[in-house]
Amino acid sequence: MFTGLIREVGRVAAVDGGAEGVRLTIDAPETARGARLGDSIALSGVCLTVVDCSDGRLAFDAVPETLARSSLQTLEPGSRVNVEPALRAGEPLGGHYVQGHVDGVGRVASVREDGFARRIEIEAPPELLRYVIEKGSIAVDGVSLTVSAVVSRSFTVSLIPETLQRTNLGQAAPGDRVNLEVDVLAKYVEKLMAGVR
Repeated sequence: MFTGLIREVGRVAAVDGGAEGVRLTIDAPETARGARLGDSIALSGVCLTVVDCSDGRLAFDAVPETLARSSLQTLEPGSRVNVEPALRAGEPLGGHYVQGHVDGVGRVASVREDGFARRIEIEAPPELLRYVIEKGSIAVDGVSLTVSAVVSRSFTVSLIPETLQRTNLGQAAPGDRVNLEVDVLAKYVEKLMAGVR
């Protein structure tokens, strides 16, 4: 379980493998200091397991299913990724409940300045957009955000300077692919209501 509050922005040091899966090595010294083998850590919203940890670097294995459902397949050395360790018992929940189970990939449609904030419009598949509501929560590349508007094929989020500085969304540009995780509560409600006649 995660909160969508990013610990640090890491950089991809290596991507090794192919269609059968890849090993991602990430420079993330702040997170690596407290990490152990087997820990769950989210990379741009994707929950992965630490398989190696040394010298400020973390390594993860991403299987074909993970690559097919996320933007991790596009990573290359130098790419920036949001890094968040799993929520530990007793820690404050400052964002919203994020599972690290990416529902799909969206595409940045537009980026525009809005005072000291920045508004990002993201196109999303219809099967995900149905769960997105104005003022609801969504995780974009693992970042817990509040939806400011929803239209037929996209939604908009407004990013404060702190988010722009502390996450990879500060570099987001039209055409970029981003991992999306909708609020899990919406999916549970839908399933429960399906049984009500």
